[in-house]
Amino acid sequence: MEKEKETSESIINEMQTVSLRILLPVIIISGSIGYLGGSGFGLSPRKAEVVPNREVTEKEIVLPVRWGDLGVKMTEAGVINKEKFEALYSNRGGLDEETKKLLNGADNGNLKITQKNSGVLLNLLWALGLGNKNDVLDKGPMMTYGVAGSPAEALAKASGFASTGGWTLAKGGSMDHYSRHSFIVLTPAQQKLVEKVSKNIFRPCCDNPVYFPDCNHGMAMLGLLELMASQGVGEKEMYKTALQVNAYWFPNEYAVAAKHLESRGIKWEDADPKEILGAKYSSGSGYRKILQEAGPQQPQGGGGGCGVDAGVAPAEPVEQNSGGGGCGV
Repeated sequence: MEKEKETSESIINEMQTVSLRILLPVIIISGSIGYLGGSGFGLSPRKAEVVPNREVTEKEIVLPVRWGDLGVKMTEAGVINKEKFEALYSNRGGLDEETKKLLNGADNGNLKITQKNSGVLLNLLWALGLGNKNDVLDKGPMMTYGVAGSPAEALAKASGFASTGGWTLAKGGSMDHYSRHSFIVLTPAQQKLVEKVSKNIFRPCCDNPVYFPDCNHGMAMLGLLELMASQGVGEKEMYKTALQVNAYWFPNEYAVAAKHLESRGIKWEDADPKEILGAKYSSGSGYRKILQEAGPQQPQGGGGGCGVDAGVAPAEPVEQNSGGGGCGV
């Protein structure tokens, strides 16, 4: 136990380029990148394929979690304001029937992810991670990083992260729902598993693990981990699923990772998901290092920004940014 505690503390202490990112929602939204062009990344349960973003086949991955009536519960609780949510997508053709069922239905089966719906799933899981009551939010770095004050002061500082200040689709303020709702109740063993796995999963837009979910991708992944743990998904499959989902949220970054592995004689399908999700490949600094090693002619970042419109495809192609998805303004 002491060794595990020391390891956990070391992970947090060694985080690089961490910032509180106190953001106004309008700034966050305007700074979002959206759906970028360039090379992309699609994954099937058995094999990964590096494919062009805008020419990806209509392939879907069935995730090992049932959605049930979580959309209904979140809209009733106000974590999701359905009118705001629908308005976000209205000028892009509106929500498709499957997404409407995720919001309004009570008997949804397993979640499915494709290139087309990856952005809307990001937002749904973001709301889940933000609103569901969990010790990761109540006692983890979101509440303790850079804080030397009362619980109220810690909560006030927590409101300034991209994952909290950026969630503009709730009824009331985002912090009215921060770790407030019992959508998913975990057993002690399940909670321990979520905390363990969350400390080993990074995302290319910053240098923090999911245990410090200070951006939308981290908060959404926390929600997915909680959902998987609650439904009996084991640790190995959690890592596999997390990598599949991360690859849809950051297609170009993981295309570069796949090329890097290939240069070492390792096929993507043979790689260890836990290793790829670690800081070496999946953190912002890790990705930049791999990108430098890969040289020119590599896709330069495919993840969206950290605002609620990150997964809303623009009507016209936009220029690629020079780094990862990005959580800043």
